[in-house]
Amino acid sequence: MARGPAPEHRLPGLLAALCDRLPEDRLGEWEQTLARANGPNDPLLARFTASQPAAGTAERMRALLQVWRTELPDLPGTGLALALAAVRAAPRPFPAQPVISGPVSAATPARLTSGVVLEVIRSASASLLIATYAAHGASDVVEEISEAVSRGVQVDLLLEETTHAAAVFSGLTPDVRIWHRTGSAGVLHAKAVAADRHTALLGSANLTDRGLTENVELGVVLRDPGVVGPLVDHFRWLIAPQSGLMRRCP
Repeated sequence: MARGPAPEHRLPGLLAALCDRLPEDRLGEWEQTLARANGPNDPLLARFTASQPAAGTAERMRALLQVWRTELPDLPGTGLALALAAVRAAPRPFPAQPVISGPVSAATPARLTSGVVLEVIRSASASLLIATYAAHGASDVVEEISEAVSRGVQVDLLLEETTHAAAVFSGLTPDVRIWHRTGSAGVLHAKAVAADRHTALLGSANLTDRGLTENVELGVVLRDPGVVGPLVDHFRWLIAPQSGLMRRCP
């Protein structure tokens, strides 16, 4: 007797989307939590869902739990954790992730600018390149830059001189290189945070308390070295002495 087609499950797609959405450390938390759960109705998962700070993440967890209950209600958490681990280990493309500041909705699985900036800085192991038009407040960012310097990361800050953005970073070690434009035409209006050549945050938010939290801002995280590398090269060209476009501040 011929068998009908196997039912299509949504769980694999949801797990793949989760891996596209979250950084590795957060995925590890999800995997550990799922492994401790008895099933989709375990109260542990409800508490974990409620604790998710990133915009849209709690909604993804609720969707995952609902599909889990519908498709494989008897599957223990260890089984789903193993499936998540398998998806994490598989080679995957590098999707761009939206980042926002300001009011949060469930319309898009965006992450918050304030958290992503710190995450990108922490991911730097050799070099960190930051460009911003304005900077004030943002003490968490300054502290994270200081931590990066402590672990041997070379930091370059490309700042707009007319906004006095350099004042925020005056307490950092002289090893941090601050750059201003040499010409009077135009301004440095770019906003970017690039870690090594693998990850970059691009967006509209300045490194100000309001820009990172309160203003309505939009950005994107890129984790494709093939895209990030040339962006870093462009900024390196801007600060290169032979370009004559920027000067290092004393």
